[in-house]
Amino acid sequence: MQQAMKEKLEKVVELVNNVLVDPDIALDYYIPEEITRNGVHDTKSGDPYVLLKYVVNGTENREQKIPIKPNYLEKTPEDLANLVTFYIEQFMEEIHTVAHGYE
Repeated sequence: MQQAMKEKLEKVVELVNNVLVDPDIALDYYIPEEITRNGVHDTKSGDPYVLLKYVVNGTENREQKIPIKPNYLEKTPEDLANLVTFYIEQFMEEIHTVAHGYE
């Protein structure tokens, strides 16, 4: 992966971490050729992704993978961070819906 793309993704990680305020959500980032956090690695794809993790009521784990598709990589770091944040918000809405029995 070219250096400029890695720098862009590192900026996205920084921006998303700055706006994420829910302590129940854990984010793991996979950037090809550079594991940013917790050694997350996708052996099937070389595409970067964000893995969201949430524990419902202290016991039930839920995860969602947000792939960073090649066309997303054309966006500015700010736009890409906003997109990732949007997906995190959708994930949280789904978690709250399930937690309150509205499946």
